[in-house]
Amino acid sequence: MADTSFDLIVIGAGPGGYVAAIRGAQLGMKVAVVEREHLGGICLNWGCIPTKAMLRSSEVFHLMHRAKEFGLKADNIGYDLDAVVKRSRGIAGQLSSGIGHLMKKNKVTVFMGEATIPAKGRVSVKGEKGAQELTAKNIVLATGARARELHGLEADGDLVWTYKTALTPPRMPKKLLVIGSGAIGIEFASFYNTLGADTTVVEVMDRVLPVEDEEISAFAKKSFEKQGMKIMQKAMVKKLDRSKGKVTAHIEKDGKITTHDFDTVISAVGIVGNVEGLGLEELGVKLDRTHVVTDEYCRTGVDGLYAIGDIAGAPWLAHKASHEGVMVADLIAGKHAHPVKPETIAGCTYCHPQVASVGYTEAKAKELGYDVKVGRFPFIGNGKAIALGEAEGLVKTIFDAKTGELLGAHMIGAEVTEMIQGYVIGRQLETTEEDLMNTVFPHPTLSEMMHESVLDAYDRVIHM
Repeated sequence: MADTSFDLIVIGAGPGGYVAAIRGAQLGMKVAVVEREHLGGICLNWGCIPTKAMLRSSEVFHLMHRAKEFGLKADNIGYDLDAVVKRSRGIAGQLSSGIGHLMKKNKVTVFMGEATIPAKGRVSVKGEKGAQELTAKNIVLATGARARELHGLEADGDLVWTYKTALTPPRMPKKLLVIGSGAIGIEFASFYNTLGADTTVVEVMDRVLPVEDEEISAFAKKSFEKQGMKIMQKAMVKKLDRSKGKVTAHIEKDGKITTHDFDTVISAVGIVGNVEGLGLEELGVKLDRTHVVTDEYCRTGVDGLYAIGDIAGAPWLAHKASHEGVMVADLIAGKHAHPVKPETIAGCTYCHPQVASVGYTEAKAKELGYDVKVGRFPFIGNGKAIALGEAEGLVKTIFDAKTGELLGAHMIGAEVTEMIQGYVIGRQLETTEEDLMNTVFPHPTLSEMMHESVLDAYDRVIHM
């Protein structure tokens, strides 16, 4: 008879759940994880990781076309889409099995199956071998989210795809429509456009990458258009007519509806939390539009029940989920727990060029009543960027004019997803403009632009 009583049960083994389980085990708890599909969740199997693998292939392909610029020769450049996908799936598989190893190493018991919570402190798991009843004083919900489906624009896996089909495509799109220009939409648009698909992106908001700073969005749009993408902002796909091998999209813009033909549509219009079938309403858990309402410590208001990650609301990012997982395990163990502040979480988008940001946009800072000082530095003024052949980009920093507090940082260009952490650490350590100005950044690096952008905010920029 398997053991069924635990200190902590985590439902969902994505980047929130498996991290919460490991931290719980480190703190001496007896932990179980319930997962219905794959260890590592969407992020590892169908999200962050496999998309980055595919985007890396398209990035190398793009560079091969630029060989001549670097004094190199490359002829008959081509690609094998199946091989690109196979590499991506292999990487996801390797990492997913790595999570299994981590569970064993940390003595976390894994139950594969669907979980429900019939009562406080009880979890029922329906697996291949029937149902099992588990008990624990503490339960963490980490069930994640799935793609939002809009009426009439539902995916069918043939003509209309969600991210899953886009990661294992049945064919290479010739004429592609991407609905939604958040991180997911724009990454797929970038991937397929680079491989030669004639790509159109439709965004309902007034700009692409709508959560980013307006200047960065404008820079991105220009850059995407230069790469041949068509961008339709303040536009809405009202209807899709499907026929054999063809989709006719009815797109409304400026009050007029026009029709456009495509062979493939990718829908990336946001996500909905996986809150159904768990028995949450019966337990008295408050839901707000498919998300669990929690306090800053991820408590649901039901004793011993916590919710972390995508199911607990924005920002919908793996690193936020992981951090919440650690915080909740610390909290349960009676340790000093630090709530996650959304404005300290960086966002990274791996389109070409990359986009990364942390903190407030310029508009948001002003709306909150700050008197701001803004600095900018372009990639074209940086030696390393020019040497890399990546002279297109911008670093922008926003400071509180009164205190010198770093309120936000926004970047677009090569490798900015790796650079943003400098500003993330700066914000965590409550840095001021003075600290950043007195920091000696190594040369020649892209990170020097971070320094120059700060200097620019205070009229001290050197290389511009």
